[in-house]
Amino acid sequence: MTTERVMLLIDADNVSVDVMEQAVKLLLNQHGALHVRRAYCTAESAVKHQAIFKRLSIKPMVNLAAGKNSTDIALAVDAIDLVLAERPDVVVIASSDSDFAPLVARLREKGCVVRGIGQRGKTGDETQDAYDDFTVLEHHPASTGTVRAPAKRAAAKAPAAKKAAAKKVPAKKTAATKAAAKKSPARKTAGRKTAAPAVDIKPPAVVEDAPPAAALRNPTTRPEPLETDPGPSGRRGSASVTAVLACLPELAAGQALALNVAVQRLREAQLLGKNSSSLKLFSQLEDRFELLPPDKPSQVRLRR
Repeated sequence: MTTERVMLLIDADNVSVDVMEQAVKLLLNQHGALHVRRAYCTAESAVKHQAIFKRLSIKPMVNLAAGKNSTDIALAVDAIDLVLAERPDVVVIASSDSDFAPLVARLREKGCVVRGIGQRGKTGDETQDAYDDFTVLEHHPASTGTVRAPAKRAAAKAPAAKKAAAKKVPAKKTAATKAAAKKSPARKTAGRKTAAPAVDIKPPAVVEDAPPAAALRNPTTRPEPLETDPGPSGRRGSASVTAVLACLPELAAGQALALNVAVQRLREAQLLGKNSSSLKLFSQLEDRFELLPPDKPSQVRLRR
């Protein structure tokens, strides 16, 4: 197994999640280890791809600055710092952007082998020529197909369920009619003077059959209760973990955030009431959030 120190820096705004995963597997097969794995992205991307970042041990580097190339600049600055501090043998940049050519040249001057990984259809020849080695990976949107297939099967089963419900209606009506028919002779025997009790046969059939038939014809008319996350006081409709992370993206990136800043944003996003306690909110979500220091909290961060 190789003893080279390898860094992988991903431009997450430029390549798909599928290509990121392929890149990690490729480099692990070639080098045996990846010492640094970082993805540079927006706060929205960090929350959206949180699961795969955790699974691949990729550290999201959230960029909050505005501007078209702000993420690229953040990657370049971090790359220089890491090369000076960690002294890697190989630096791999996963991006199809040609703007990294000056960075590639500078890293090569520092003694690093600079490899590139890009997505097919997005990488030009001039971009590939700047690197010591460049690999083009095919994007495979397999996840889209697997999600849609169950939906189609569920839709196909719906008519069958309706037919089964329709077949059960006559059976219940017949049973109700027989029950009414059995009751009618007893009533006639009790009152032999007139045939009026025969009229009682129809009303029971209509009254007893109408609710089940309506329920079977419209099985979806019964409203289902909406599930919401319980809030800090146990009431429904309060802030969820996902909503808090979307409002405080620094936490998703593994950074601690000043408690007063977090409170101000949560109130602006209407996730925390004007007179509500932030300590009570985070204590209800203590399995996901941690207040520091515990005795006099001044910061909050996401538990790992």
